[in-house]
Amino acid sequence: MRDQAFTNDFRTQFDLLMRLRRDVRRFRMDAVDEAVLMRCLDAFRLAPSVGLSEPWRVIRVETQAARDAALKNFQAANEQALAGYSGEKALLYSQLKLSGMREAPVQLAVFCDDATDKGQGLGAGTMPEMRRYSVVSAVTLFWLALRAEGLGLGWVSILDPDQMARDLDVSEDWRLIGYFCVGLPESFSDTPELEQVGWEDRNDTLPIGVR
Repeated sequence: MRDQAFTNDFRTQFDLLMRLRRDVRRFRMDAVDEAVLMRCLDAFRLAPSVGLSEPWRVIRVETQAARDAALKNFQAANEQALAGYSGEKALLYSQLKLSGMREAPVQLAVFCDDATDKGQGLGAGTMPEMRRYSVVSAVTLFWLALRAEGLGLGWVSILDPDQMARDLDVSEDWRLIGYFCVGLPESFSDTPELEQVGWEDRNDTLPIGVR
C-alpha cells in the first residue's frame, strides 16, 4: 500500500478538477466513446458504501420510448415547479435550461436498492438512508471521473421519481437517486451556471458550528 502523500502538483490538479466539475445542461451531440464511459462507470466500484452494501443500480436509458417518457416526466415536473414561483423569479426560472435530455448522447437513471441483502444491514439499522448516501458518494466519484476525461454530467432532479421507476419497470424496492445526462459539454466554467444568471450566489465560507 502507498502511504506517501501526493505531490503538490497532483493536489493542484485535483483542486482544479473539483472546481471544474460543473452540473452541465448544454451538451454537444457527439457520441461518447464506450470504453471511456465504462472506465468512468468503474468509479462506482471504488466508492464507499455503508456495510459494503454497494446499493447502486444503474439503468442505461437508450430506447426512444424510455427517453421520451423521461423527457415527458421532466416537462410535467418542470411546469409544476414553475407554478411555484412568481414575479421576476418565475420569469428567470422560465429562462433556465434545467435539462440536457434532448441532446445528451448518454442518459442514466441511478437507483438505490433499499432492500439489498449485501452488507448484512451493517450501519443501516438506525440510518437506512445511509444506503442512498452511499449511492450519492458513488455518483460524485463518477462525476469527477467524467470531468477528468473531458466529459460532463447533468443531474436532473426535477422529476416524479415514482413515475420514473414505473416507466423503467424497475424493482419496487429501488428508489431513484437521479437521472443523469452525460456527454461532451458545449463549454466548461468554474462558475455554476445558476450563479452566472443570478439565480443564487455561492457561499464564500463554509459554515462550521462548534458545540
